[in-house]
Amino acid sequence: MEYFGKYSKQIIETILEKSDYWFVVVDENGLITYLGENYSEFLGIDRAKAIGKPVQDIIENTRMHIVVQTGKEETADLQYIRGNHMIASRTPVWADGKVVGAVGTVLYRDPQELMNMNSQVKDFLLQMDYYRKQLESQNGATYSLHDVVGSSAALNQVKEKIKKVASGDVSVLLRGESGTGKELFAHSIHQLSERHTKPFVKVNCAAIPDHLLESELFGYEEGAFTGAQKGGKPGKFQLAHGGTLFLDEIGDMPKDAQVKILRSLQEGEVERIGSVTPEKVDVRIITATNQPLEKLIEENRFREDLFYRINVIQIEIPPLRTRPEDIRITAKYMLHHITNRTGKRVVDFNSEVIDFFTAYSWPGNVRELENVIESAVHLTNTEIITKEDLPEHLQPTASPAPVQRGSLKEILERTERQAILQALQETNGNKLEAAAKLNIGKSSFYDKVKKYRL
Repeated sequence: MEYFGKYSKQIIETILEKSDYWFVVVDENGLITYLGENYSEFLGIDRAKAIGKPVQDIIENTRMHIVVQTGKEETADLQYIRGNHMIASRTPVWADGKVVGAVGTVLYRDPQELMNMNSQVKDFLLQMDYYRKQLESQNGATYSLHDVVGSSAALNQVKEKIKKVASGDVSVLLRGESGTGKELFAHSIHQLSERHTKPFVKVNCAAIPDHLLESELFGYEEGAFTGAQKGGKPGKFQLAHGGTLFLDEIGDMPKDAQVKILRSLQEGEVERIGSVTPEKVDVRIITATNQPLEKLIEENRFREDLFYRINVIQIEIPPLRTRPEDIRITAKYMLHHITNRTGKRVVDFNSEVIDFFTAYSWPGNVRELENVIESAVHLTNTEIITKEDLPEHLQPTASPAPVQRGSLKEILERTERQAILQALQETNGNKLEAAAKLNIGKSSFYDKVKKYRL
């Protein structure tokens, strides 16, 4: 510092405040120790109040706290902040052989330049999105690992494990509560695999009636049974040939179908209903369940040999309540996508809503969070979502209940949706238990869950 002379403090401040970069500095715990004035103005916060706060609570999509943890520098990374694409770099600060903090810079010259650059980046991303959708329309996989939002240690471990196993053909079993995003991770594995240009085919084993599951999986020949369509029909195995077959809710698969699934996996061939000639198939199997398969094996409801066949690599998806640090950024990510889809201008949540989101247990996990935000977007009359905009079941109990308005059909649908949502919450997202609780069949229950987007 002495080589700057007696005005070193003023010189450093000028460098930090007047350069073409915005600066943020964090300590070894990821807490902000310095935030540039221009940066704080852009973020719309009082920089004095930002000092001492976790950096991820102040700057969206930041990775400063991760750089402190890993000690790895990140250069020229594209970061999305307040609707703009920025070029960010993050450098760990080492002292006495350990990381004691990190310095982050964001390139920013003037508003017009940023708008021009942002437009170019957005145009590029739109083109990428177009080609991505073209590929999705061919292979059926909609999501990638980039759609998994959050930077908690638990979620990062899952992402790293998926990157390691995706390239091979090994069978993967995804486990986790309902609503944790198991299907999203299945899509991600396919997109990262060597099979990404081939089909991705999903089968919801719980949503298909037992007597139709075999024909859905393996197909049938013309005239195989009454009502069989002319020319027959290929099954999901044949449709997924060369690609990935995702068996969701595999714990609900009937034992008869389990036997044939096991044979198909062992022999690499399937046999259509009504056929005497087996067909060779080449598929990678990804399965998912929210049920304890080991307990189902003990109860003789799931085959042990099939369990070992699908359970080569097991990945546990952590529930949302165990990673509260991901809730804020996940909520903002969902808000951005929902408002883009609906066209309604809602830009943020007030602090009371964020505090509530963080404290709430989220029995329906990420799916429930998305439903709550979408409901709030439609209910709010302002650009900021408040606690009063949240759905009725999250409001303090009020008495007496207001008279419901609308047609009889609308009132019945609202009541039915609320009953299903409450049943899912009481059973921690277990759809079979929720269906039993409401005394309706599983197929009918899944139809209603799909109808109400729960």
